[in-house]
Amino acid sequence: MPRPALILLGCVPGLLAVAALVMCAAGVDLSAARAPAPPPVAARITVPRPVARPPIVPRSTWLDAESTREQPPPRYDDRVVAVFIHHTDSPNGYDCADTPRIIRDVYAGQTGAKQWDDIGYNFLVDRCGTIYEGRAGGVDRPVTGAHTQGFNHRSAGIAAIGTFTAGSPVPKAMTDAIARLVAWKLGLAGVDPRGTVRLVSSNSLSRYSAGTAAVLSTVSGHDAAFMTRCPGAALSARIPEIRELAARYQGR
Repeated sequence: MPRPALILLGCVPGLLAVAALVMCAAGVDLSAARAPAPPPVAARITVPRPVARPPIVPRSTWLDAESTREQPPPRYDDRVVAVFIHHTDSPNGYDCADTPRIIRDVYAGQTGAKQWDDIGYNFLVDRCGTIYEGRAGGVDRPVTGAHTQGFNHRSAGIAAIGTFTAGSPVPKAMTDAIARLVAWKLGLAGVDPRGTVRLVSSNSLSRYSAGTAAVLSTVSGHDAAFMTRCPGAALSARIPEIRELAARYQGR
């Protein structure tokens, strides 16, 4: 047999192995192309990062039987990978003992004139740093809220009670409580408060048309996803500090 043919035969096993690798790689690429697009996930999701749950006042404290409206069962996502911060655009000089009445008024406005099925925010925080349960469904669970149009899925909405436009003082007790809440809620999914997340818009009235994937900070102001001045320039300026403090609470 000619020498070139012998050399070729000697290489057959190696050539077959290379061919197999090429076919395997092609098969993986083809499978990936045919697979449905993965759900949006946080860029820095690792493993759950346990953080002590801060004290949270239950909604039964602010919502009495007389004020409760009929509503459908809560809706849930698989996990919470982002937090949007809001303000309630209400007066700042309130007595914290009056917070339950203020939240009840927010609930009445959203379920009345706006005809929402429940208060939109998952949590509310007052000027004294007290955290209140907002939307029904369980504070430990990934309840789908109604706080950030287009990006309510896989996110939680935290509303600071007050109006925080430019020049307004933002109480330290409030931002510290928000940071602790963020650290705990995102820690359930191992999400870094300083990271980013890929979320897909579900509504073209947001800053992104429906179906568009947006890369947002895991802790963002309402205005990052919707055309609004919420949560106000003063509170927006504190969000970087909230991210860093929440990360420290997570031990990062």
